[in-house]
Amino acid sequence: MEIFTDFPERLRPKKKIYLGESHVPLTIRSSRPHGQGLLLAFEGIRTPEEVSRFRNQVLYVSSAHRPALPAGEYYHDELLGMQVVDEDGRILGELAEIMQTGANDVYVVSGVNGRELLLPATAEVVLHIDLLQKVIQVHLLPGLMDEERHST
Repeated sequence: MEIFTDFPERLRPKKKIYLGESHVPLTIRSSRPHGQGLLLAFEGIRTPEEVSRFRNQVLYVSSAHRPALPAGEYYHDELLGMQVVDEDGRILGELAEIMQTGANDVYVVSGVNGRELLLPATAEVVLHIDLLQKVIQVHLLPGLMDEERHST
């Protein structure tokens, strides 16, 4: 498997994972490094033919079993769908997507005006994230509104 997680140590024997969009529960029987990825074996699956139906699917872990992140860091799925407001509390829209770039993430806000607003996820722009209220407060840099893109 190709590794996308920052916590590959979680993928060890006896750990439950969920396969594909339907989240089929599987328990890891064994795990070993293979090139840039891992080879996994699952309990109850013994032949290459049985496991072949699992190719090219994403493996998930339960959000309840994710490692805690340091203060100020968030899992993307915790942020998606949150309301985005400016410093004065004006609603700018909803966080629809997080683009990962080399320098920093970029928040794609689906604006209340039908347009998308691109916000760099930097300390200068993202002032406060309130997970309980599901609100992200941002500071709009000069010229940032000029970087809106039309929704397609």
